[in-house]
Amino acid sequence: MLAFDADDFINTLTTRPGVYRMLNAADTVLYVGKARNLRKRVASYFRRSGLSVKTRSLVEQIAAIEITVTNTENEALLLENNLIKQLKPRYNVLLRDDKSYPYIYLSGDREYPRLTVHRGAKRGKGRYFGPYPSARSVRESLHLLQKLFRVRQCEDSFFRNRSRPCLQYQIKRCTAPCVGYISVEDYAVDVRDTTLFLNGKSSAVIDGLVERMEATSTALDYEQAAGLRDQIASLHHIQEKQYVSNEKGDLDILACAADKGFACVQVFYVRGGRNLGNAAFYPKTPVDAGNETILAAFISQYYLGRSMPNELLLSHTPEDRALLQEVLCSDSGHRVKLTVNVRGDRARWLALATSNAEQALATYLNTRRGYTDRLRQLSRALELAEAPERMECFDISHTQGELAVASCVVFGMEGPLKSDYRRFNIRNIQPGDDYAAMEQALSRRYTRLMKEEGKLPDLLFIDGGKGQLSVAQRVLDELQVTGVEIVGIAKGPDRKPGLETLHLAGNGRKMHLPPDSPALHLVQQIRDEAHRFAITGHRQQRAQARKTSPLEQLPGIGPKRRQKLLKQLGGIREVARAGVEDLQMVKGINRTLAQQIYDAFHSDPT
Repeated sequence: MLAFDADDFINTLTTRPGVYRMLNAADTVLYVGKARNLRKRVASYFRRSGLSVKTRSLVEQIAAIEITVTNTENEALLLENNLIKQLKPRYNVLLRDDKSYPYIYLSGDREYPRLTVHRGAKRGKGRYFGPYPSARSVRESLHLLQKLFRVRQCEDSFFRNRSRPCLQYQIKRCTAPCVGYISVEDYAVDVRDTTLFLNGKSSAVIDGLVERMEATSTALDYEQAAGLRDQIASLHHIQEKQYVSNEKGDLDILACAADKGFACVQVFYVRGGRNLGNAAFYPKTPVDAGNETILAAFISQYYLGRSMPNELLLSHTPEDRALLQEVLCSDSGHRVKLTVNVRGDRARWLALATSNAEQALATYLNTRRGYTDRLRQLSRALELAEAPERMECFDISHTQGELAVASCVVFGMEGPLKSDYRRFNIRNIQPGDDYAAMEQALSRRYTRLMKEEGKLPDLLFIDGGKGQLSVAQRVLDELQVTGVEIVGIAKGPDRKPGLETLHLAGNGRKMHLPPDSPALHLVQQIRDEAHRFAITGHRQQRAQARKTSPLEQLPGIGPKRRQKLLKQLGGIREVARAGVEDLQMVKGINRTLAQQIYDAFHSDPT
């Protein structure tokens, strides 16, 4: 292949804005960048002096550069952001945690609206409050709202089918709108107070509660007045804990810490003056990336395409601050301010965020060092030529042989690679045959990897002893997969941790690592993660199976007959309770069919 001629290429470039993609000889994108002036920006990479170590390393690998011209620099920034998320180039700052963050959702299309947690697109009618930094923080807020305002949080299907109040009413966490214990008007007051509170207007809520307390007290309804008094006290206590000094609006506080080629961005979420909590992010960064570069990349990748507050309070001035601010305003449809130099209470909050970022990064680096040491110890214990770059572990989960699910978890040089995890729903085997289940999962996994030329592991763990190990060896031999070390993890007596036996394929060797061995701790970590992932998949399968009516499995019971049964007998529960004679009374159900329906609900499982 011809060497890349930078001078000739630069002479062909336009001076307009755009995005450039630098590729190596294998056509892999190494770096994506934006430019106000493409010719000037690309030329800066090929000057003879003043380049950083990272830039010199990048330039040495360039075999081609692709260009996309845009109308404005704003368009270039948006395109750059999309390409970075899509291509994940090695030399860009990459935000690896790109999941959607949870909101509190108040439904708006019913007389008795519901509060619940929500992720993803906001398609439903109603109000969304957040985002919150984690599902835990949403659960805590919902629990708090239950105590304060008693707005229902139950599923709509549960709500519609109640004939008497549930336990939430008994413990004073709900007003039982499902059975009409509260009027639509009174419930609307609780919904209004909930909305005001979530919007940070708790003072208005307290004022309204005080008025109601005085009115009920005047009317000699002392019990209700005492309840309102306790509610006011709770709100005052929450205000003291949650509210940020002198802040009334929405803002995020972002602080960045970087060390040894790693970075942490700490984000504090403030909505309506309330501190909703914080979250830590660990973007993948080039070795010499500065805080300004990391923050600029984080902000564009995290906020573009999402709802964002009116202000971001930052520990460092991000690169292209004015451009970034302009694009954020355009993308969100409202003014977004990037604030850096602050004083007073805001400076203290920023210092707190910075301290959190530095502490989280130190913990992250220590954990990483510990993982690297365990990986090195494992290589030594298994007598591997070098530390494995990729490890996979399989486990099987089922209930008495039913709904078997196999899991495959993947670990790399830095720890779990969760985006590479896979589950396999096991089909067409004898229930309880773990060997057949393992064989099916391994065959499906490695047949696909071989066809698609995917990444094979250096080390394969199987949760099981010699039997499972021989199954794995046979599958890999049939697929002609070579170069993969296979290790079976057999549980110790009484399944006690620390007494596991490791069985090595090929030479039939087995070993017992000391209970305090870092190598054994890594094996246990990988095995336990595979077990957790398998159990989660199995529980999801089991929950889905429970949603399926036995009627749907019976031949001769189509949708029309099913509807007649449910309507005439009053639901699936009454169908299950009915005798053969009761079932026969439904039009279209003869004696034989009635017996089949009865047996479907009353036969003992095998």
